[in-house]
Amino acid sequence: MLVDGGLGFDPEKIGDHARRIEEDGYDGAWSTETGHDPLLILAQAAPHTERLQLGTAIVVAFGRSPMITATMANDVQLLSKGRLLLGLGSQIKPHIEKRYSMAWSHPAARMREYVMAMRTIWASWNDGTRLDFRGDFYTHTLMTPFFSPGPNPYGAPKVFLAAVGELMTEVAGEVGDGLLVHGFTTERYLREVTLPALERGLAKGSRARGSFEVSYPGMVVTGNDEEMGRAVHAVKAQIAFYASTPAYRGVLEVHGWGNLQPELNSLSKRGEWDQMAGLVTDEMVETFAVVASPPEVAAAVRARVGDVIDRFSFYVPYELAADSWGEVLAGFGKVRPNQGRGGDR
Repeated sequence: MLVDGGLGFDPEKIGDHARRIEEDGYDGAWSTETGHDPLLILAQAAPHTERLQLGTAIVVAFGRSPMITATMANDVQLLSKGRLLLGLGSQIKPHIEKRYSMAWSHPAARMREYVMAMRTIWASWNDGTRLDFRGDFYTHTLMTPFFSPGPNPYGAPKVFLAAVGELMTEVAGEVGDGLLVHGFTTERYLREVTLPALERGLAKGSRARGSFEVSYPGMVVTGNDEEMGRAVHAVKAQIAFYASTPAYRGVLEVHGWGNLQPELNSLSKRGEWDQMAGLVTDEMVETFAVVASPPEVAAAVRARVGDVIDRFSFYVPYELAADSWGEVLAGFGKVRPNQGRGGDR
């Protein structure tokens, strides 16, 4: 199992942060699209690292045309010398229409076509083929030498797709190189819903599981006695936030908690965030998150999902003391306990 860290955004420290993650022995580092562009973060990190794989978790695909994403990803693939993992996500309808002012329709079908369009664009640059992609959502038929970057010596980047529902998971298996499992996923949902859908997608694309990667940002509750209380509260708040989203109700329904979703959604619209966290039970925390002392986290992760995932990263929405964090990482063989860095998750 590969173990990945996370890259935040500090314009003066991105390079140093990435270098430390590499020195600590991580296999990859992911950047997210919240208030900053994740590909620009990776472009800054690339020259400060040598072997660390650099991924986006995620780029909001439907907020950009395939040409824009293909161009930026091609540049980061070149800057990183072939180490980019391009993670794409659809986001949800309100964000695409109201935040990005872009079109939303048939997200699984649109994402499938989006990836195929990018691959066609990359082929036109790398193989010199005529650009001629015509789909239901995207059309790309013009590429003159002036606008072509030419062949990339490192080829096209790997494409990972973020998915919760079965249709998007099938698309990931059919046209992607990897799956970004959502942090709001339980072991049962992963095994009973996600993995069967992935296998259907792989079969549809005539692809082997061995050439495909499943990346899982697992929620973790850990720390010393004083830290555990804060960790539980923070994870409850995170679970409540995701559980309020209609698109994620299916995860709750697997466990018989589907009726909680509309109640949380109503509270979220009124901004009653503290009350939302209070509706998340300890049972739900233990179902969604690994709850263990720092030295026991690695063993607990491996026992829960070690046989079905290829990459693991830490979903830890709270601060953890360096000593505690070092013990967590030591269990994964990444750093000695006295080298832990609480911010490098």
